[in-house]
Amino acid sequence: MRKLIVLLLFVPLFAVAQSPLQLTVFAGASNYQGDLQPKRFTLAQSNLAVGLGLRYELNSNFALRGELRYGHLEANDKNNTGDLQRRNLNFDTKLYEASGLLEYSFNDLSEKAFTPYVFAGLAVYHFNPYTLDSNGVSHWLRPLNTEGQGLAQYPNRKVYKLNQFAVPFGFGVRIRANELVNVGFEVGARKLFTDYIDDVSTTYVDQQTLLNARGPLAADLAYRGDELKNGGTYPVGGTVRGGPHKDWYYFAGVTISFRLFDLNWSPFERKSSAKYKAGCPKPL
Repeated sequence: MRKLIVLLLFVPLFAVAQSPLQLTVFAGASNYQGDLQPKRFTLAQSNLAVGLGLRYELNSNFALRGELRYGHLEANDKNNTGDLQRRNLNFDTKLYEASGLLEYSFNDLSEKAFTPYVFAGLAVYHFNPYTLDSNGVSHWLRPLNTEGQGLAQYPNRKVYKLNQFAVPFGFGVRIRANELVNVGFEVGARKLFTDYIDDVSTTYVDQQTLLNARGPLAADLAYRGDELKNGGTYPVGGTVRGGPHKDWYYFAGVTISFRLFDLNWSPFERKSSAKYKAGCPKPL
């Protein structure tokens, strides 16, 4: 019983001894901008995204972040207009991302109730686009080489990689809820180095060439305007299918940071940083 009482007396001391290390949780939306979604930023066709990570405060302004995020991207030409709608393409992909970020906060949250912040870094992500046919059956798009990727007749069109690098950057606002919890909202975009996250990039390849090389499914899914009422026929090879610009994806949502206890902390030591001195007992 005596040991239990002593332990309970020291619990408040450990509770106020804070570490610069935080556990971060993210929940929000993921979306993309590309050939099937021309708007730079929109909530249309967005999906739930979640994330988990660690944040380490270097000082009152700079912090390092390591995060894992999961999202889902999709778009459908039925939501577009004009020639894009008549193209009648669609895609979906699950998105997995690991990132390392440097963050700069404009205010010190130990002194202010909130702070704007910006961040940038490097990420690696995995995607694998698929489409639903007119019967609702899904088909992976990369093996079909719908724009002639990897075919000898189109030597400049390489098969795109499903694991790639991206440059994440963005901004947010963080509020100090209490000594251990911060709540924020942030928006982060990813600059990509591929135009094939939606499997659409340049021009239609010759239908017979694609049919001979990859079969009828590839030719059917490369152009789907003929599935529409009064739809057209497969365009002549070289006709524009997509734009030349690289794709983007982005996250927007709420972040919650939980400050972790310092496992190396002793009630007889003080933090060297003034930020972490508050609330810790004085040395004997």
